[in-house]
Amino acid sequence: MEIITTTLVLLLAIVVSGAISRAIPVILPLPLIQIALGAVIGLSADLSVRLDPEIFFLLFLPPLLFLDGWRIAADELKQDMNVVVELALGLVVFTVLGAGLLVHWMIPAMPLPVAFALAAVISPTDPIAVSAIAQRVPIPPRMMHILEGEALLNDASGLVCLRFAIAAALTGSFSLYDATLSFLWTAFGGLAIGVGVTWTITWLSTRVSLRYGEESGSEILVSILIPFAAYLIAEHLHCSGILAAVSAGTTMSVAESSGRALAATRVRRSAVWDMIQFAANGTIFVLLGEQLPSIIGRASATVEVTGHHEFWWLAAYIVGLTFGLVALRFSWVWLSLHLTLFRQRRQHQTSPPWRILAAFSFAGVRGAITLAGVLTLPFALNDGSPFPARDLAICLAMGVIIMSLILATLFLPPLLKNLELPHDTKHEEDEAAARVDAAKAAITEIARLQHSLSKGQEDADLYVEAASRVLELYRERIRNQTGADEEAAVSRRTMHIEMELRLAGVRAERTEIFRKLRARQLGKEIAAKLVRELDLLEARYAS
Repeated sequence: MEIITTTLVLLLAIVVSGAISRAIPVILPLPLIQIALGAVIGLSADLSVRLDPEIFFLLFLPPLLFLDGWRIAADELKQDMNVVVELALGLVVFTVLGAGLLVHWMIPAMPLPVAFALAAVISPTDPIAVSAIAQRVPIPPRMMHILEGEALLNDASGLVCLRFAIAAALTGSFSLYDATLSFLWTAFGGLAIGVGVTWTITWLSTRVSLRYGEESGSEILVSILIPFAAYLIAEHLHCSGILAAVSAGTTMSVAESSGRALAATRVRRSAVWDMIQFAANGTIFVLLGEQLPSIIGRASATVEVTGHHEFWWLAAYIVGLTFGLVALRFSWVWLSLHLTLFRQRRQHQTSPPWRILAAFSFAGVRGAITLAGVLTLPFALNDGSPFPARDLAICLAMGVIIMSLILATLFLPPLLKNLELPHDTKHEEDEAAARVDAAKAAITEIARLQHSLSKGQEDADLYVEAASRVLELYRERIRNQTGADEEAAVSRRTMHIEMELRLAGVRAERTEIFRKLRARQLGKEIAAKLVRELDLLEARYAS
């Protein structure tokens, strides 16, 4: 009964946080509001949620990472893959070394292996936190693609560094050869398992659907089970379950490109996954906030490890470590962007603007991965003695998560105002060409079907008239995309105004249907059918 109550309280907190986020006049990321609500729950209610890292990882991370991999713009990411790899691998190692030495310098009482373990925990950025920040802060699309790609790929390198830092703390030894082999097996094994599991399950599902027909509920349930299957198999084989979930998601996007699924399945599946994403994201940050009171309550004892007794020393360490991470990230991003994104080609500028560098630096927010990773620190060494400075490491990691969210909230809006990364116009050209080609294919098929249906019919003129009206819509679309620049711009503006008018009409229709339903002038079943049609039209026009 207790776990049910706790779950309901957490879900209620998520709903309340969304209402608060929309109600307040200032731009405040939803994760910060959820952390604050979690802290209130931790102070006012005796929930005492115990975060088991293995269960935490299993419940929340696979579906969220799978969804991020599924929905990430892979084609757009390819043009910046060099930058993403440099950030996901090089920056993590650079941060582990730099932050580990910084922590050991600030807190000599923390052994160097433990300092490196803490640095490994806080080095990966979190895709969940990045997505949450992007909902309230207008991040340029290209920059968002780079940040999402980095966050999805840097977990493996961070967790491998963590694993070997812990091993060094427990055994007092470290092998670069073993670390390299472990990284290769962890990373590539996880990627291969994610691809294999997704292709196998989707192939079996396709065979069943082709033979017996497609059932939307089953297809949606299969999509939910895939990330958990990939994660569990990978973890069982000592590979990266996180990368397995990510690669399963990217493979799912490839499998979906076949267009086999019914339109109704795609619509319903998208709605279900939106709900899962909202609930899981919110639960992570509410749970994080719920842990805050107990962590702060132990802070006075925790800070004594450093040789100080005042609470403010702990805050000073958190601030120093957070800004140290920003400085390390700034240095690496400068080098990466300088060498890759802004290389001299046909442009006059060869150095990235400082605002872009600063934005990339402050956008490296930490979140669930950091929280779950720091909780995996063992309680005791091999000789049975307590693991040194474990509570201090947890305190510092929690502080870094909150500070990174606060800094992103404070600095990203002014840094990103009227700022765009150099973009590739090929994206717009490809979109316009795809719209034209799709419209031409539709015209060909409509003309073929019109001739086929009207052959031998007495009312063949009706088919011709109906086809003409439909064909004119597609011809107008082609004119909008292929005309002169000024003409096309006017056409697109006209189409935008037309969509606004259509939206107004759809909403008026729906209002009238609900009025007739309340007045018992229309049956519930008919009303539900009409409302669903209008809802789908509104979603189409509003997209």
